[in-house]
Amino acid sequence: MFLDVSEVWQELARFSLPMLLAAMVISVLQVLVSAWRWRYTAARLAILLPFVVAVREYYLATFLNQVLPGGVLGDVNRAWRHSLDSGARLGAVHAVMIERLSGQVVMISVALGLGTWLAMHQGQAAGVVADLGGVAVAVVAVVMIALGVVGRFWAPGRGYVHALRRDIRLALLSWPAIVVQLSSSALVVATYLGVFALLALAAGYLNGPLEVLVLMALCSLLLLAMAVPVSVAGWGVREGAAALLWPLAGLPPEQGVALSVGYGLAVLVSSLPGVLFIVRGRRPAG
Repeated sequence: MFLDVSEVWQELARFSLPMLLAAMVISVLQVLVSAWRWRYTAARLAILLPFVVAVREYYLATFLNQVLPGGVLGDVNRAWRHSLDSGARLGAVHAVMIERLSGQVVMISVALGLGTWLAMHQGQAAGVVADLGGVAVAVVAVVMIALGVVGRFWAPGRGYVHALRRDIRLALLSWPAIVVQLSSSALVVATYLGVFALLALAAGYLNGPLEVLVLMALCSLLLLAMAVPVSVAGWGVREGAAALLWPLAGLPPEQGVALSVGYGLAVLVSSLPGVLFIVRGRRPAG
């Protein structure tokens, strides 16, 4: 596979400033909905989390996830900070875990659904979709098996596994939590895809309903690839996946890489308000 770097730069130049700004506005909505979802999850676990505080901490976490390896250290930090404010150490950690789990379940479902449609219409993509789906299923299976082993054979871990199951049931699986969680997570995933769609629209990639579906399927698979915590904010992994996926759909790899870079820059810039909360430090929720 050959990637023309100069062509990538030409594709990036097609992104207009108004569309980039619109993409960043969508990213702001993404943070607001995600913060609300976190607040709702904490409330289901009887933990106080004011919405203003949730937004502030989510911005900080988003920025840290953009600049630190793994893409999860910002979430670890907000769980720790919330545990200090609330005094509910385990519950605060579980609120972040369950809120992220809700988002990952919906994102994986959307990616596999759209990816399956793409594989049916683009036979060359079938292998990649199957591989990504297999990785997602394998990760879930490993986590479930690990929790089962800990709960069964390690006595100190039994209480924790029981508490985690209880909190997942309360904040995610019970009624009406499951509807609220999946609906809010679907909106968050829609904002992810919305950023890609605006950039593609600005570059002139969307010429009809079929092109929109193909692009959304490809971008959803990029999001799935980004979930693998082996880089900083998905950089490198996302672009590599784009360079592989776009030709399988009969599209130039340079378009996919340009969209991937544009997405990463839009999300990074929209997360910059989080820097203010690093400078100002932590303030108690009350």
